[in-house]
Amino acid sequence: MKTLVILAHPNLETSRVNQRWKEELLQYPNDITIHEIYKEYPNWNIDVPREQELLEAYDHVIFQFPLYWYSYPPLLKKWLDDVFAYGWAYGSKGDKLKGKKLGLAMSIGDKKENYRPEGSVSFTVDQVTTPFKASTVHVGAVALPYFAVFGASFQASDEEINQSAKEYIDYIINHQQ
Repeated sequence: MKTLVILAHPNLETSRVNQRWKEELLQYPNDITIHEIYKEYPNWNIDVPREQELLEAYDHVIFQFPLYWYSYPPLLKKWLDDVFAYGWAYGSKGDKLKGKKLGLAMSIGDKKENYRPEGSVSFTVDQVTTPFKASTVHVGAVALPYFAVFGASFQASDEEINQSAKEYIDYIINHQQ
């Protein structure tokens, strides 16, 4: 089973984590397809039929992005709003995503310990990503556990980022079956 990675980073060149993850993903061209939506749609004019056709071709989709204010980058939100359309993804005759595996791979700027009820964020990553899981369930897809690296803004060392890239590939491979 091949994996489609929807890469949504508005400034990939400045991202230590997402840039490194992309480099690692590129080592697996027979197993992983990378689709960079900020590169593909710099003017935000999303070709919805093309994107839907792309999604239909894969049973395993990972959304890779930096966690922005406890949510997705804005183009990814627009992409989801446009592409997961009524009549295609859900509703009358809308079941094109049914049974597909959808996952999140996130770079998170803050420390892991802050994503606990007693931490400074006051919420876990599972709680923060509830809208994604709800959307996944709504369209009949299977929500995979998330993959994340914490401290992406400044705390993570190059060694930790390199290790996370290897673990990201393992995450993808382990969820392809």
